[in-house]
Amino acid sequence: MKEFPKIDTCFKRDPENLKRLIEGDWANPIFGYLANNKWVFTEKVDGTTIRVMIPTQEGKNTIRYGGKTDNAQISAKLVTRLHDMFLPQVPKMYEMFPSGACLYGEGYGAGIQKGGGNYHQDQNFILFDVLVNDPDHDRQWWLERHNIEDVAQKLGLDVVPIINKGTLHDMVAMARTGFTSTWGTFKAEGIVARPEVELKDRSGKRIITKIKHRDFSTGGKHEDSITE
Repeated sequence: MKEFPKIDTCFKRDPENLKRLIEGDWANPIFGYLANNKWVFTEKVDGTTIRVMIPTQEGKNTIRYGGKTDNAQISAKLVTRLHDMFLPQVPKMYEMFPSGACLYGEGYGAGIQKGGGNYHQDQNFILFDVLVNDPDHDRQWWLERHNIEDVAQKLGLDVVPIINKGTLHDMVAMARTGFTSTWGTFKAEGIVARPEVELKDRSGKRIITKIKHRDFSTGGKHEDSITE
């Protein structure tokens, strides 16, 4: 299954200081066009992208794991956790996705990124997207949020939490100030935002963006407005 597409930060970066955002200069003109529409915000988890690949029933009778890229390494602890979560459910996953699918999530916890132990003392997986095969039309579909939640419920998985809805201006203000993570009394890494209605650009790329709190707390224009 395909690697998860790169999510662009909503603003361009200063080429002379890549830690600095050029606020108001949208990384994609579509972001600017849709900025005042309603977007759904989920908390960005500071971890590592994980793919759980479910082949067709005609394929090899097992599932495979991958990182953000095909060459990415996954820690042994996280692989063990993935085995515990998914191997007992292989028959159910084949029943749910007879034509194959890919579950996209974040591996997080102690030992994954700096401060990973704030989320969890062990390593874990949380779901954020699902891509399913549609052989009848020779294409693939990204599931909508309510369907992702249904998959998570059936497989006993956590799904990234929705933390707010609003415009992209609201997202920027929220990330600039910083907010407490769903996982505890520490600052969340940031926000991933999608239009309330799933959209794609003319090349077929999904409209999705992100912003991090540290985009403002390191090298940004608004350091004096940060409350740590």
